Amino acid sequence: MAASGPAAAAPSGVLVTCGLEQVLEALKLLLSPGGSGSSSLQNTEHDVLLQTLKSNLSALEAKFLKDAQWKKLKALRDEIADKAEWPQSSEDITWSFTSQTLLLLLCLKEIMTRLVADFNPGKPNPRTPEAAPALSPDTLSVSQQKTFQSVLQFVVTLGVCPYLIPGVGVPLRDRTEFGAVVQDVVCPEAAPHATRRLYICCRVLLDLAQHASLGSLIFCRHFGDIAAGLCQLGFCPTKRKPPGPVEEVLTEEERTLSRRALRDILDQVYQPLAVRELLTLQGGPPQPCTDVKTQLRCRAPAWLRRLCGQLLSERLMRPNGVQAVVRGILEGAGAGAAGGSDAEATAADWRKCDLIAKILASCPQQSLSPESYYKDICPQILDLFHLQDKLTARQFQRVATTTFVTLSRERPELAAKYLLQPMLAPLQRCLSTAEIPESAMVPGTILVTEEELSRCVEDVFKVYVVANEPVPVLLDSLLPLLRVFFSLYCFTQQSVSHIRSLCQEILLWILVKLERKKAIASLKGFSGLDKAVATLHLQCQFRAATHGGIMITAKEAISDDEDEALYQKVSSEQSQVEHLGDLLLHCQQCGLAGDFFIFCLKELSHLLEDREAEFTPKPSCCASLLELEHHRTLLIEDQERKLQVLQLLAVLCEKMSEQIFTHITQVVDFVAATLQRACAGLAHEAESVVGSQTLSMSMGLVAVMLGGAVQLKSSDFAVLKQLLPLLERVSNTYPDPVIQELAADLRITISTHGAFSTDAVSTAAQSTLNQKDPGQKIEEQQQTSDISTEGAQKPPRTGQGSSGPCTATSQPPGNITTQQFREVLLSACDPQVPTRAAALRTLARWVEQREARALEEQRKLLQIFLENLEHEDSFVYLSAIQGVALLSDVYPEEILVDLLAKYDSGEDKHTPETRMKVGEVLMRVVRALGDMVSKYREPLIHTFLRGVRDPDAAHRASSLANLGELCQRLHFLLGPVVHEVTACLIAVAKTDNDVQVRRAAVHVVVLLLRGLSQKATEVLSEVLKDLYHLLKHVVRLEPDDVAKLHAQLALEELDEIMRNFLFPPQKLEKKIVVLP
Repeated sequence: MAASGPAAAAPSGVLVTCGLEQVLEALKLLLSPGGSGSSSLQNTEHDVLLQTLKSNLSALEAKFLKDAQWKKLKALRDEIADKAEWPQSSEDITWSFTSQTLLLLLCLKEIMTRLVADFNPGKPNPRTPEAAPALSPDTLSVSQQKTFQSVLQFVVTLGVCPYLIPGVGVPLRDRTEFGAVVQDVVCPEAAPHATRRLYICCRVLLDLAQHASLGSLIFCRHFGDIAAGLCQLGFCPTKRKPPGPVEEVLTEEERTLSRRALRDILDQVYQPLAVRELLTLQGGPPQPCTDVKTQLRCRAPAWLRRLCGQLLSERLMRPNGVQAVVRGILEGAGAGAAGGSDAEATAADWRKCDLIAKILASCPQQSLSPESYYKDICPQILDLFHLQDKLTARQFQRVATTTFVTLSRERPELAAKYLLQPMLAPLQRCLSTAEIPESAMVPGTILVTEEELSRCVEDVFKVYVVANEPVPVLLDSLLPLLRVFFSLYCFTQQSVSHIRSLCQEILLWILVKLERKKAIASLKGFSGLDKAVATLHLQCQFRAATHGGIMITAKEAISDDEDEALYQKVSSEQSQVEHLGDLLLHCQQCGLAGDFFIFCLKELSHLLEDREAEFTPKPSCCASLLELEHHRTLLIEDQERKLQVLQLLAVLCEKMSEQIFTHITQVVDFVAATLQRACAGLAHEAESVVGSQTLSMSMGLVAVMLGGAVQLKSSDFAVLKQLLPLLERVSNTYPDPVIQELAADLRITISTHGAFSTDAVSTAAQSTLNQKDPGQKIEEQQQTSDISTEGAQKPPRTGQGSSGPCTATSQPPGNITTQQFREVLLSACDPQVPTRAAALRTLARWVEQREARALEEQRKLLQIFLENLEHEDSFVYLSAIQGVALLSDVYPEEILVDLLAKYDSGEDKHTPETRMKVGEVLMRVVRALGDMVSKYREPLIHTFLRGVRDPDAAHRASSLANLGELCQRLHFLLGPVVHEVTACLIAVAKTDNDVQVRRAAVHVVVLLLRGLSQKATEVLSEVLKDLYHLLKHVVRLEPDDVAKLHAQLALEELDEIMRNFLFPPQKLEKKIVVLP
């Protein structure tokens, strides 16, 4: 635009020898306050301002005439003025002042241009400090830049802003008090016309902006005013009656040049700045105006709003346009270019984010089609998630998340195609349903890099969990990948990874948000019960990456060892089931864990029914080999599914708490599944004690609810009526008459809505409540509002019997009666495993709580615990071990003697398994005694040393383990027996035939050195050399790798000890002594 006008004409006949200083001094002279007596022009009145402008112009002309040094500058100004096509003089003093200022600015640009053209710096010597490149001669200093900015402010205030029509740009009156004075001083009626003045100022400023350093100074402060002027010049409607002033003053060519210049500067400047200024020009919604004078500036004209909307849409559809729009709006809100001090407040203002999301999600009218628009901007929306700066990233991620959700809600098909598919692509291309080229299946080939997978997981977390909007298209897109996310979650549990918590949060979020049927189906896929669910490709595997993330690679060659492959498969499935149980621990409150547990129970019942139906009949002897193979495959799959269901139930029963059921419907479903399984067992004539106990417990649970423990409503009875057919079947077919009678009575009570209840129902309810807490009397007042506590009664533990006591968690210390103590003692001898184990744990806790009634019978308790050590069930003998250890902590002198005698006895008195269990008790006692173990050093060491000579290898290894635990805690008290211990370890490590014993001996040395640490040089000073020789002997000659590893660990401990002994760490400390 400027190149075609007079402002761009360059002087040719004047040798420019004046410098930048003279031009800037002339500009300063124009801006000087003059003789007004005021310190600032902003504080002057109208007449003083006019007088100052006149005096400054006169002073400048006088300077040009009198000062010989300014003649060349005057000649340059006159030559530029002659080339200019606008009038420099006017009756309006403000325009005369503006015109002279513009001429001097053009002189400044011309001088700077010629200085650069004549600049020819010499080649710097890299060996001298002057190696830095020479500074360009057109560079302005800080003070000169301030002068230039002040001049620009005067030019814009006097030559641009007063001539903008109402509604275009920010009114001059609303900016500063000086602006209000200028608005009154300017006389637009004088020649030249106001529109022509605006056109001249905009052209000259654009001409100046062609110089790089001047352009940055102009646009950083005054881009909005220049853009407003160009919008008015190029786009303001001209068809008016009578014809408007724009039509009279400007030609169509000039209007076209103004339009072109506007688009040029919009493309040239920092795009967020352009967006912000266009939004300012466009203005907001209409505001109520009470003042008639301000009515016109309440809102931008319609043509300007349409123009700004079109220009903003063009900014948006440019490369990186989304980021420019977001930055422009957020920075305009006070966030700053890199976050700013108000970044937190901006990120928290969801209204701004919602506004930006609506802007981005709306397809502009000038776009070819919605699909082409979203194809261009969706990759940019995804890029907003990956900014590095933390403050800026938080704002942009909030905007991107809101846009993501808005677009998914309004345009689900396009969002799935251009947003969700690119985001989930790293996982989708590794699905079992995907086709992977053969070239990518070379073992070890990286299919998904660590950065790609981490970015994918983080983006999913932000879109799904952070946004927390369960839009259908979002759920449907992630549903096929849930099995892969679960496999990734299981892999992260094996090591430390920063995406572990993200995977867990994603899985928990979507399991809660999905419909319950889909959530259960997803859990079926997690557990392996549903083989149709898409999983990770068979030829792909997860691998740990170098920066704490995970990558997906092609699998290595499969080992030919079938046993090893089977072990890897079984261990992987077991770990996945364990991780599924951990995941469901967080889903108990929402009821998902309870529903899935009931599903597993129903699945178990279905398997029994399928067995009854014999859906895979055995083929005849004349069948082909293919039929036989198919039949065998079906049988194997059937058995495998049964084992998976049983394994899953076992994990859920172990991990879930009694809070698993959250409402009465789940309790009824649990009872129905139990009754159905019992009926299926009767069909096979496979009645068992455990099944009978489970059936009794489930019906007792119904009796508790009907007995008043839960306030039942009419809707609850409608749910309970689902049990009537099953109860009728049990009452007619079950062989136990007590269960038959109870089932019939429960059926009558449910049918009558509790109006009729027999004594059998009350007895069953009381019995069930007694099972919950045998260590105390059941109080009549029960909680009636929490169905999850009274209704569930730990239903997952279906195989633990119906009369076994649980721990008396609510029993206050010191309140145990003789009757209660006797009942628990009798339960400790009960033949049922759950009853006995629970009673033993109750007794152990009473000992731990120092209950007087329990401590009085210490001998009886010890006898009970020792007898239960010989029990074959781990639940029982581990409870007994815990009880003996706690009792020994209370009475070590009395109990320890008996334990050592039992441990030191031969195989003719006690089995090896019992002696091993006593050894475990002794190890716990040693740990519990701590420093007090020194009092019992002699009997313990002698017993363990004798145990090392036992003919049973397992007992020798147990004795060595206990010896290591003891020596680790004796420290200096080990001195008198250190030679005996060392000689024993050396002999065993070198001569014992059993590898487990040799491993234990070397491990004792490791524990000894680790426990003594720096004290080893004092305690083991006489035998340290022998131990070193022993370890070197093991490393060189021992055939067992594990023993070698223990020896190497011991040598490393010894090396560290000796280094610290020979070269103690230097402590830089200064001792200050205060003299008396």
